[in-house]
Amino acid sequence: MDDLYLLAINLTRRCNLACDHCYLDAKTLKGGDESELGCEEVCSVLDEVADRSSETMVVLTGGEPLLRPDLEHMVSHGAQRGLSMVVGTNGMLLTERRVVALKNAGLMGAGISVDSLNPDYHDSFRGLDGSWHKTMAGIEACRNNDLFFQVHFTVTQRNADELPAMIAFCRDKGARVLNVFFLICTGRGESVVDISPRRYEQIIGELIEAQANNPDLIIRPRCAPHYKRIAHQLNPEAPITHISGQQGDGCIAATHYCRITPAGEVTACPYIEEGVGNIRQQSFMTIWDQAPQFVSLRNPDLSGKCGECEYRKLCGGCRARPVAMGNDILAEDPWCDYQPSNVDLIEPWEPGPQAVSWSEEAEVRLGRIPGFVRKMVRKKAEAFVQGRGELVVTVDHLNEMTARRFGHKRRRPPIASQPID
Repeated sequence: MDDLYLLAINLTRRCNLACDHCYLDAKTLKGGDESELGCEEVCSVLDEVADRSSETMVVLTGGEPLLRPDLEHMVSHGAQRGLSMVVGTNGMLLTERRVVALKNAGLMGAGISVDSLNPDYHDSFRGLDGSWHKTMAGIEACRNNDLFFQVHFTVTQRNADELPAMIAFCRDKGARVLNVFFLICTGRGESVVDISPRRYEQIIGELIEAQANNPDLIIRPRCAPHYKRIAHQLNPEAPITHISGQQGDGCIAATHYCRITPAGEVTACPYIEEGVGNIRQQSFMTIWDQAPQFVSLRNPDLSGKCGECEYRKLCGGCRARPVAMGNDILAEDPWCDYQPSNVDLIEPWEPGPQAVSWSEEAEVRLGRIPGFVRKMVRKKAEAFVQGRGELVVTVDHLNEMTARRFGHKRRRPPIASQPID
């Protein structure tokens, strides 16, 4: 239940941009802060995580992580311990030389933020003229050197209509994933007007439809656990829509995900500022296992609409949004427009009385999938097979799932189905 699938480490508050929505309120600085985690401290955390399990993806982000000259060393250390190492970046510093160095160090891929295909809008949102063209050059450097990348698009009232064009852009450039982030008003994002709850709901529906129409690209809403409820409403009979939101499609704060700030504070997610412990005072895994807030989020006693909702186990709402509004972390999500229907609680999917087994060939195929998504793929495959009334997962089933998800053209697997930034 509390396996760590994803760890985000904010390496620095330094940044070469001043984005309107930055949750960290990163600063444009030449030098690092005295409290910034050192390379040895970061590597020590990576050792702790790897000692527990290699099935974790570690996102090195910022600020702008490429401003750290020791980034390659940290990537190399984590990769050598078997962790899946990625960076979340604005892409401006992804030169050909830096991409080659990071890839040689063991970097699995990069999440690159693109806020618009209109250079003027992107530059205005990012706070620097010319930033769009430098980010495009970074994407080309990844393509030229065969480094997996995904695009991160923060949707607002002003750019929501760009979604179809952004999808076409990602397909054209060869991105593996388009992560669509819904703004949470923290950091400098407090001054940015968010989309309305109703428009939020509409966009999630559009993304579900877009995924169905673009099977060769993963299109994922992020910070949008309502996705699970909407998907279930569209196809309530499919076992795969019953998989708990905590398994990767809903809010995974403190259940499978947390972040470490540049000063070593551990928080449930990047949009929750309250720390539950500091890695300079106790071990990271002790914090992960025992922090009272984390324990409560793993078996939440939700209040308000979220506590009454029949979808509370599939969705559970965003936990950062009530905090951003000054409420308790277990309060109702203020950006959900759904009204509970007073029907029976919808339980997450669990294996039937006859357990699903795997053929030897299917197990081999599963073993080739990056560790940080392997458990999730296993559960979804078993739900898929059991939904067809069968009891053995075969390679044919995996091929069919791949064809439905990525199209019939064989492609390399995506670098992640979790957020990198």
